[in-house]
Amino acid sequence: MAMLEVKDLNVYYGMIQAIKGISFEVNQGEVIALIGANGAGKTTTLHAVTGLTPVKSGHIFFEGKDITKVPAHKIVSMGMAHVPEGRRVFAQLSVYQNLKMGAYTRKDKDEIRQTLDMVYEHFPRLEERKNQMAGTLSGGEQQMLAMGRALMSHPKIILMDEPSMGLSPIFVNEIFEIIKKVSAAGTTVLLVEQNAKKALSIADRAYVLETGKIILQGDADKLLNDESVKKAYLGE
Repeated sequence: MAMLEVKDLNVYYGMIQAIKGISFEVNQGEVIALIGANGAGKTTTLHAVTGLTPVKSGHIFFEGKDITKVPAHKIVSMGMAHVPEGRRVFAQLSVYQNLKMGAYTRKDKDEIRQTLDMVYEHFPRLEERKNQMAGTLSGGEQQMLAMGRALMSHPKIILMDEPSMGLSPIFVNEIFEIIKKVSAAGTTVLLVEQNAKKALSIADRAYVLETGKIILQGDADKLLNDESVKKAYLGE
């Protein structure tokens, strides 16, 4: 059984159909990439899965349970975390306060402290800046904070939306190394990313979205060498 299964998903914004009957699945332990151009429907797909955007028809299953109509905050408590596009840190709160916000569904203080230690291990810079206001961090540091905040909920699966957007190449490499570490530690990852080459280089499998439809899918290494993918998304 897949950890996350999306079946015949349709999403509309008013009269405009943004997602057109897509189906995909994410198995436990996988890194799955959703790639495609701007406006392809990648972010809308993540918003539908995490309960932030209503679904017109179709179903979303998480660990075998239908979560299509489940509110977003309950989806978080079930074990799904979302790192939004644009990072969305709480600018007026400290790094530490932002991280604590990520654990708001949890009650066990000892386990929360252990997770915080794990986050600091992944992101030493966050520990160095734990008392600094989040709004004063660089873009790369804010991305680390958004990822760390998501990990504080101790998720089974983490959905990441454009983690490399607006970052310098050095930070991009650092972020993708951390994604690999998060995966290696046992967290399943669904990654939306415009940097298709980077995404495919760390993913197990991938789906290519175009105008709300999945037009290609398969093993990431095969898609990395697919001529149509190279031409359309890899700048080759």
